[in-house]
Amino acid sequence: MKSSPKSPIAENWVVNSSPVIALGRVGQVELITRLPQKAIIPQAVKEELLNAPKGDPARAAVEGGLFEIIETPPPPSEISAWDLGKGETAVLTYALSNPDWVAILDDGAARRCARSLSIRLTGTLSIVILAKQHGLIKSAAQVLHALQNNGFRLDDAVIREALAKTVGEKW
Repeated sequence: MKSSPKSPIAENWVVNSSPVIALGRVGQVELITRLPQKAIIPQAVKEELLNAPKGDPARAAVEGGLFEIIETPPPPSEISAWDLGKGETAVLTYALSNPDWVAILDDGAARRCARSLSIRLTGTLSIVILAKQHGLIKSAAQVLHALQNNGFRLDDAVIREALAKTVGEKW
């Protein structure tokens, strides 16, 4: 729940489990709360994260109160028709009913759903790029390599282009 008093970006984020898990695995989960004005997770995402084994960094972040937990209303039919997971559905439901919030998602189907409903979104790659741009990490490429080494799947060409265009790093 804690957000930095001097948040680098003027956005509020509703976050799905995959960015928390991925960034937790590489010791960077705090980026999710340090970049935006506020970062929250729906109850459904909290439940997913608490299913991880004891000691898991994402679970520890939730148990340690890093995020404010929110309840979400029942999903509208235009979201439930996508048959997404509970976490993705909750994130999209919240973002749809609160258009000034950004959905933080990595799942391809959830991202397609968000785009079809004009929901603002971003994902783990963008979080790492933003963190580098705002001086919160030394090297975006280093964090992205660590993510890949811990099972996070992202296309090398996408990473190469993002690094070159945004932070001037090589992949």
